[in-house]
Formats: sequence, structure tokens, C-alpha cells
Amino acid sequence: MTPASPRTPSSPEQPWPVRVVSDQIAAWIHRLGAVWVEGQITQLSLRPGTRTAFLTLRDPSVDNSLTLTCPPRLISEAPVPVTEGSRVVVRGTPRFYTGRGSFSLQVSEIRPVGVGELLARIERLKQALAAEGLFDPRLKRPLPFLPTCVGLVTGRASAAERDVVEVARGRWPDVRFAIRNTAVQGASAVPQILDALAELDADPAVDVIILARGGGSVEDLLPFSDEALVRAVSRCRTPVVSAIGHEPDSPLTDHVADLRAATPTDAAKRVVPDVAEERRRIAEARARTARALRGWVDRERHQLDALRSRPVLADPHGLVTVRAEVVAEALRAVRRDVTRIVQTESTSLGHLAARLTTLGPAATLARGYAVVQSVAGDHDGRVVSSIADAPPGSQLRIRVSDGALSAAVLGSTPAAGRAGPDRASPATDTDPDAEEQT
Repeated sequence: MTPASPRTPSSPEQPWPVRVVSDQIAAWIHRLGAVWVEGQITQLSLRPGTRTAFLTLRDPSVDNSLTLTCPPRLISEAPVPVTEGSRVVVRGTPRFYTGRGSFSLQVSEIRPVGVGELLARIERLKQALAAEGLFDPRLKRPLPFLPTCVGLVTGRASAAERDVVEVARGRWPDVRFAIRNTAVQGASAVPQILDALAELDADPAVDVIILARGGGSVEDLLPFSDEALVRAVSRCRTPVVSAIGHEPDSPLTDHVADLRAATPTDAAKRVVPDVAEERRRIAEARARTARALRGWVDRERHQLDALRSRPVLADPHGLVTVRAEVVAEALRAVRRDVTRIVQTESTSLGHLAARLTTLGPAATLARGYAVVQSVAGDHDGRVVSSIADAPPGSQLRIRVSDGALSAAVLGSTPAAGRAGPDRASPATDTDPDAEEQT
């Protein structure tokens, strides 16, 4: 099997030798030319008497690093001391060493990043994140009144951890903590804080998370202005409290967190209520409630006393008694009026009855008058009011006061001055009273 040359594609039958691959990689890398790179020095190896210094340059935001090589004089003659943790900008040329198959950046210039430049970069990032709305106050979530478990991300055995735990337990002894110790400065701080933050945010028992760190220089607090960490805090579902540095310090996590605390001690006071203060408030509330209740009872008692002192309640039967007398007098007046009206109407009725009796037919009959009625024929029962109604021979019924008589007409005699057409009967001349005979 003959190895393939660099100009022919590799195959299982004609693979490339290691040297060919190394030469190809070196050729491609060397085409990149000189580049400027920014990062944080995490490892520095400078041995006396050597001609090369080795450094590790790390990206503060992600877990990426590069190996740097440079002459020792670049470090010793730098205007600002270059140490582990320094933020620098280097100019270097990529180099691939074919002998051992390693890659490094051969540095020809190192420029430390000054505080002014760092602050300017933080300010530009702050404006960009604010334009995205990450600092909008409407996104801030309220903290729970009494968290069952507090997540704490801080340095191991740090003063910030001690302050938060001691102050919180002094205020509320039953508070529980889920503590995650991480690096709080340097190149490894951001990745460790991101992992701890994600772990606590995923824990349903954690009600609030505190990012705590003591004071420090601008370079020391740079991890808490890292864009990746700021965005991670904004994505947290659990409320986050930023307690970084002291009052003048203001990393970007302070703006995106749900609450900014001036110090770790202030964070503990803001997150956990003071049991003594709460007891005092409860006692004051109970005292105010008791006073209000007693005042209300006193007011109601006075109102009841005022109501009971009124005549209508002091002597409730008095009103009924007075009204009973009025009603009795009214009844007596009504009875008098009714009696008088009945008597008047009875007298009037008696007078009318007497007049009616006087004008009635019975009284007339009692005075000697009689009612003559025809008996036979078509006029049976009709009152005879004329001699023409009872010709001779007619049957009559004569009603008197105590009964009735039956009679027959023997003849008729007209009244004086009224000559009738009929001839007078023989009995008329001899006996005028013979008009009627039983």
C-alpha cells in the first residue's frame, strides 16, 4: 500500500502519513495571519533562564481557552504587571507545531485592558441589554414573604456567606439554605456561577436565590457584569437577589436581578423577615384590634343606653295605654253616633210606616169603605169603578175590613147630575139603598 501524496485524496488504500496531515493543518492555520485576541490570563508559566513563557488565555464567558507563547520580556517589560486573572488584549500569530501536533498563539504584543476600557465596555453592554428590555422594572418579581429555602451562590468560606447565613438565622432561626460555593472572581467564576444558578433555579424547594460577594476592584467584580451571567439571571424562574460588593458597586446583575441589595447583610435582611419585629407587629396589631373592639363595644353600649332612655322604650306599655284610651273614647263616640242615627232613622221609619198605613187600603176599609170586584166573565177580579162595569145580574165580590161578601146587581142608579144611558130599574125609584144585596 503506497501512501497518498497531499495532492491526492486520502482513502483506506492510500492514507495520508501523519506528517502530511500535520503539514496541511499547519499550512491552513498559518494562513490566518496575525490576530488580536482578548481574554483573561488563567495560567502563567515563566521560568528563569527560559526563552519562552507559556500562558493560558481564557474566554470569561464560556469554557474556551488558548495556549499562548511569548518571549519573557513581553511580561517583564509590560507597563502594567501581567498576572493570573488579568484581562489582556494580545496580538499573536497562530502556530501549529507539527512535531508534537500542538497549537498555540505566538504572541508579539500584550496590552493590559485598563479599568477605563473595562468600564466603557460594561456601559456599552448595559445600554445594549437595556435596549432589549432586560432591565424593565415590570419584569421584576416580588420576593416571597417567608421563603422555606434560600439558595445562596457565594465563595467558599467567604465573609459574604457568613454574613448572609448568620444575619438570616438571627432574624428567622428556622430558615434553610441551599448553598453553592463557587469562584467569585477570575476566569472560572462565570461558568461555575452559571452551573450553580441553573441547579438552584431547577430546585422546586428553593424560593429565592441570592448572589453574594464582598467588595473588590472593578476587575474582581467583572464576572458579575458578564453578558452570559446577566442573561442567565434574567431567564431564572426563581426570584434572584443581587448582593455584589458594597453600595457604590453596581455590576450588571444588580440591574437585571429582581432585587438589588447594597451588601450581603442587606440581602439577608431583605429576604428573611425579622421574627422579633414580626412578633412586635403582631402584638401591636392585636393591641390595636382590642382597642378598636372595645371602642366599638363602648359606642354600641352608649347607643343602646340612649335608645333605652327614650320614653317609647323606657315605658313601652305607656304608648299602648294612651292609645287604648283614645281608641275607647273613639269607640264610645262611634256608638253614640250610631245609636243616635239608628234612633233617628227608627223614628223616621215609624212615621213613614204610619203614613203608609194611613194611606193603605186596609185603613180605608177600616173606615167603612169597600172594594167591589167583578166575579164572572172576562173581567173576573177587576175592580168595579163604574156602574157600566156591573150591569144588572152581574156577580160581585165585595171586600170589607174583616172579609169579603158575594152579591148580585139588581140595578144601578147614576150619581146626581150624571144621567146614564140605561133606563133606571124599578127598584131604583122605590129603594136607593138596594144597589147591592147579599
